[in-house]
Amino acid sequence: MVSIHVSNLSLVYRLREKLTLAKRDRRLPTGGRLEGKGRTQYVTALDGVSFELAAGDRLGLVGANGAGKTTLLKVLYGIYAPTSGSVEVEGRVDALFNISLGFRREATGRRNIVLRGLMNGWNMDEIEARMEDVIEFSELGDFIDLPFKTYSQGMAARLAFSVATSLDPEILLMDEWIGAGDPKFQDKARNRMSELAEKAGIIVLASHNHGLLKKTCNKILELESGSVKGLHLAEEWATSS
Repeated sequence: MVSIHVSNLSLVYRLREKLTLAKRDRRLPTGGRLEGKGRTQYVTALDGVSFELAAGDRLGLVGANGAGKTTLLKVLYGIYAPTSGSVEVEGRVDALFNISLGFRREATGRRNIVLRGLMNGWNMDEIEARMEDVIEFSELGDFIDLPFKTYSQGMAARLAFSVATSLDPEILLMDEWIGAGDPKFQDKARNRMSELAEKAGIIVLASHNHGLLKKTCNKILELESGSVKGLHLAEEWATSS
């Protein structure tokens, strides 16, 4: 059974300043809280975040830019290790943080389906069994045999989503991605996400599109400067936002 348990999660990292004779022009991260002085400065990207998700949950992450949404997704995916607290994830995880992540620009769409499938641990028989369904869902038609670098953003988004969801992820993490498709494809994508959740999956979606979150999610986690501002049922949040 899939599940996510996050308890008192914090992520703090030190800023490293490069010494130079030139005038200082430090570009600080836009997220979290900056603490300390001089060369000993730290950013608290996440601070005391706790929540639990079970099979069928679809969690929406909301908050201003720099609130910690993407950082939290990357901790759940295992890209970042928490400084303190715990993260327990049961289930196979796939993520869409960038529509080109895991795709080779020079390879065709068809070849990229194979490569992404291999990355997810599927053998060639399993990939071939899903190939036509992926192509049909992506609506790419003959473009599937053209190089990925020739695709528009919308075409790349359709292929990325089609591959990720056809390979039956038990937990799917998404960051401001679904809006890249056209309205017709967005409807298909929402239906596919609902089907995944009904198959005892979990979806965590970070987005500024409140309309999308209201239609897609059953829970909303509101973040502010890395801390939890509120954890709501989507129905309650929809009426108050």
